[in-house]
Amino acid sequence: MIQPFYRRIATFFSRWELAYHLLMMPVLFPIGNYYFIGEPYFRDWALFALGTSVIFFLYWFSVITLTLAVRWVIRRFPDAEQATVRTLVMLTVVGLFTVGLAFLDVFTYSIFPATGVEFSLGAVRPILTLGLIFDLCFCVALNVFYTYNQWHIDQKENEQLRQAAFQHQLDTLKMKINPHFLFNSLTSLSSLIGEDQKRAETFVDQLSKVYRYLLQANTREVVSLQTELEFIANYADLLQTRYGTNLRIVQAADAVFLDCRLPPLTIQTLLDNALKHNSMSASRPLTIEIQTTPEGRLVVRNTLQRKQVRMDLSQSRLANLLDKYRQLKQDEVHVLETETHFEVSLPLFRVS
Repeated sequence: MIQPFYRRIATFFSRWELAYHLLMMPVLFPIGNYYFIGEPYFRDWALFALGTSVIFFLYWFSVITLTLAVRWVIRRFPDAEQATVRTLVMLTVVGLFTVGLAFLDVFTYSIFPATGVEFSLGAVRPILTLGLIFDLCFCVALNVFYTYNQWHIDQKENEQLRQAAFQHQLDTLKMKINPHFLFNSLTSLSSLIGEDQKRAETFVDQLSKVYRYLLQANTREVVSLQTELEFIANYADLLQTRYGTNLRIVQAADAVFLDCRLPPLTIQTLLDNALKHNSMSASRPLTIEIQTTPEGRLVVRNTLQRKQVRMDLSQSRLANLLDKYRQLKQDEVHVLETETHFEVSLPLFRVS
């Protein structure tokens, strides 16, 4: 019976809160029972057991009640700049609860004649005074625990964001020097030179624009949707030259959103993700659609034709792109997979 109770308490309280209460019990229990019962509490083992049981129940009932009240206040005023308001509201709410708990304490002791306690206002007043002093310490302690916990969470998030930023920079660098992409592009160019010199010249011009954009991408945190789509138009032409009718890329972005912002290489990441994880052929071309929604989101959708060797999504550049959006503290990125399609929906940043 004791072990399940302890487990419930351990899951309800944080490690620091539980440590605080475990340290307070050996101090408050003797003081409280000495006030209510007097010296007999220390001489009579039966009275000692009764008093300890009563104060154990009252202590944890009071602590759980006050903790719920404090957590409600913290949810209402969670920000660091709200610390003063949070503390004042917390003291007010906890103080009101303490008045009721003081009456409950005296009434509970008066139920047991062996304690010698009579329910009266005079008996409540000292308990109320001690309770308010305890409240002050209790609120200060919980505020300290909350502040430390928030600091710990912020430090952890900052470390994750730093790792995501480094990973994004590494991915960008990889794209700049991607030997496979360069080799495939040069192979395509070599074929074009012998077949269609005019088209080969266009291909070289597009290839230079793509690499120019790749080299500049790491110097900018966000770019306009129009800039990204212009880059994708050149990049898509290079892909079309390589894959021919096996690949279809359709752009349908509303001109209203062309001035909106997004991280550079976002669409390229989603295109490469589709190419990496899906097969394509002339009979079953891979179709990738790039469009915007009336709500101001960018949607990249591709037909789902998964390769037999399944890739780990958590290790892909798509996962790094999601981390990048979390780093920018933007709206949630939505990833949807059906039996026929894979879709990623990202928020576009409004120009302020």
